[in-house]
Amino acid sequence: MMGFMYSRRHFGKLALAGLPLTLAAGKINSTVSGVRIGVQTYSFRNVLRQPGDPVDGIIKAMTQVGLGECEIFEPELQPPALSENAPWAVTASGKVSEASLFGRPPTGKPTAAQLANREEVRQWRLNTPLDHFAGVRKKFAAAGIEIFAFYYILKDDCTDAEVERGLEMTKALGAKVMTTSATLTLAKRIVPLVRKHDVLVAMHGHSNLSDPNQFATPDSFAKARAMSDRYRVNLDIGHFVASGFDPVGYIREHHDWITNIHIKDRKKNDGPNVPFGQGDTPIKEVLQLLKANRYPFPAMIEYEYDGAGTPVEEVKKSYQYVKAALA
Repeated sequence: MMGFMYSRRHFGKLALAGLPLTLAAGKINSTVSGVRIGVQTYSFRNVLRQPGDPVDGIIKAMTQVGLGECEIFEPELQPPALSENAPWAVTASGKVSEASLFGRPPTGKPTAAQLANREEVRQWRLNTPLDHFAGVRKKFAAAGIEIFAFYYILKDDCTDAEVERGLEMTKALGAKVMTTSATLTLAKRIVPLVRKHDVLVAMHGHSNLSDPNQFATPDSFAKARAMSDRYRVNLDIGHFVASGFDPVGYIREHHDWITNIHIKDRKKNDGPNVPFGQGDTPIKEVLQLLKANRYPFPAMIEYEYDGAGTPVEEVKKSYQYVKAALA
């Protein structure tokens, strides 16, 4: 396993070239005690049910909270109609779905309607000009927000053309990392494409321990790292705890593999997402570890529990919790 490790210096050159570790003048500064704090824009997926461009809604929300880095959730760049029946979508009243509450991607055979929607997404991916994503990049930059990563949904039914398009979108957005919830089978298949486009791809894990083809365990991440020197880890500490593993120990041992982490609180034994401080996830210990060791990767807040307030209000609460944990 040690053969796949990279020094912090090497990782910094490889993964963060061109990305300022301290935000320049004019940027929203959300670095707290030396730890870069951002947000997974999935947290603001309610913008898909609101009028106007979802990108503008995300920028407004981030500005209100005061967060200067993000990992963009792909569906928020698509026409909102493509997400109307997504399992993770919020209801019209703003309630989160069970898929979000437990962090469970859909399983089982897709319906005819889902297959039709999948084809619409495929065509959007293949036919949307890259200028669209360059325009998104400019909007975020004008607001003083850094696009650190692009979360692109990869499933086993993705064609090579879709995979390549996602890598091209990542570059057009100015992100240096593409994060994704792929399977080990797909990860192995697309190694040549990732090498061709020279983009870092960070695997995001969930808590599905029943399927060995999914990313959930330390061993699954190690298998991906063995496939390609372009593969990294996007560690979701909530899902990791729900799967029965220790994120503090993992980060300490494998920090050179990690591009960014997701901060959320979940209960053990595949329990639900809950407000920060109410679950079993050692959020404070993780943040203090990042602070003490000056790890260069950002920690992205992800709002996925069933909150009483608006997403902006709940992310603000989570950000305040993070600030207190780093004090």
